[in-house]
Amino acid sequence: MKENKIAFITCVNDETLYEKSLSYINKLQIPMGIEIEIIAIRNAKSMTSAYNEAIQKSDSKYKVYLHQDVYIQNNNFINQILNIFKDDANIGLIGMVGAKIIPVSGIWWDDPCKVGKVYDSHRGTMELLVFNEINDLYSEVKGIDGLIMITQYDLPWIEDIFDGWHFYDASQSVEFIKRGFNIVVPDQKFRGVFMIVEL
Repeated sequence: MKENKIAFITCVNDETLYEKSLSYINKLQIPMGIEIEIIAIRNAKSMTSAYNEAIQKSDSKYKVYLHQDVYIQNNNFINQILNIFKDDANIGLIGMVGAKIIPVSGIWWDDPCKVGKVYDSHRGTMELLVFNEINDLYSEVKGIDGLIMITQYDLPWIEDIFDGWHFYDASQSVEFIKRGFNIVVPDQKFRGVFMIVEL
């Protein structure tokens, strides 16, 4: 496992969307001594199987699992996620938006205490979705949205139960917590730590 390497991993079925996503990744500032790896998984039977395949292919310590229609806006993204991980070795997973509790539905956005910010156009126009504010560098949560999931430790994704395209994010969040790791959503109020656009 290479401590100075970060992989960007995407499950791809739309090359146009993916090329646009890659164009944003290619604009990111790369800290000195950090190596970048790009992994696209095509023809996957599920999100969990795709991500497990990527784990087998990659020797990167840090992994950014992102949807093919996610566009990273903050050029300093890499440096800032590495700083969060280095601040606390017990942080295993970072997301942009997440739930303080896992609702009975298993859907993170049903939590009234959800936190984070993300640009989104699911209603047809681009808008900044702002949930409860974070007053520290980051807020600990119980689950994050799968649009982007950033890890510094490899845990297997549960394929036998989550064999489709939904709930893999909640499942993986639970796995990290079961192993004793923390999950966090960073504050974006002043720094715009990530600023993601999802179409």
